[in-house]
Amino acid sequence: MSAPASPADLYRHGLRLLLDKNISAWVALWAEEGLMEFPFAPDGWPRRLEGKEAIAAYMRHYPDHIDLHDFPDLRIHQSTDPQTIVAEMRGVGRLVESGAPFEMTYIAVVTVRDGHITSCRDYWNPLAAHEPGADFTGSSR
Repeated sequence: MSAPASPADLYRHGLRLLLDKNISAWVALWAEEGLMEFPFAPDGWPRRLEGKEAIAAYMRHYPDHIDLHDFPDLRIHQSTDPQTIVAEMRGVGRLVESGAPFEMTYIAVVTVRDGHITSCRDYWNPLAAHEPGADFTGSSR
């Protein structure tokens, strides 16, 4: 499969991979020196992941904890930089361990260079992380 044509297409493709629970293919979308940031992460959770290896380690067990079903209400906005987009969405599904519904609102600022994600600042709701059973990644945080 050829690389998606635009940052928005690449991002949409990445969301499809997450829904398919294909974490290795999702990680492959990242540049080796990619940077993932969580500016609103609560204490004890990572705020910055540097490099594809760190991103892969963080996401490795994601499907074991969250069964994503959809990203409704996806809106992608082009920034003044043609390689940077802003995505607004909700992630919905269930928490695997408890079976409880999962719903998270996200805004992500994503930059793509040479067909790979180089930067993603993920602004998710830190209050949801404090709900009972909320271990979204299985990482060591």
